[in-house]
Amino acid sequence: MSSKGLFKGNNINIKNRRASFDYEFIDQYTAGIVLTGTEIKSIRMGKASLVDTFCYFVKGELWVKNMNVSEYFYGSYNNHASRRDRKLLLQRKELVKLERAVKESGLTIVPVRLFINERGLAKLVIALAKGKKEYDKREAIKEREDKRYMDRFFKK
Repeated sequence: MSSKGLFKGNNINIKNRRASFDYEFIDQYTAGIVLTGTEIKSIRMGKASLVDTFCYFVKGELWVKNMNVSEYFYGSYNNHASRRDRKLLLQRKELVKLERAVKESGLTIVPVRLFINERGLAKLVIALAKGKKEYDKREAIKEREDKRYMDRFFKK
């Protein structure tokens, strides 16, 4: 059995829906995550959440905080802590670029989507983002409602 056939039916796609409402995305990156054995098993079962997560730098390394990966049901004493900080893997020049952008201006890094790629590895899409003001949020709600209205009545 090849490794490609093993993960073919795996369509894990966990989104942070709140992030697009609270932030305006400037740039997006796909990062690998350093996980333990029971963590990747929980993610493959879809037992993860990106609610209230954010990324920060420590000594030139990027970490994600508050990412909830539920404990693996069949895990024994080897089980992981569900809300531990996890290291993200990016290329050095991407890390330098992100760290410089976060330090200089009022930008932040937010996780947008967690998925498993075709090779069976967990990946996290992160975005360099700028916080939206209250009137920007109201504008986004108005545009979304207008689009729904147009689709509902004029698409028939």
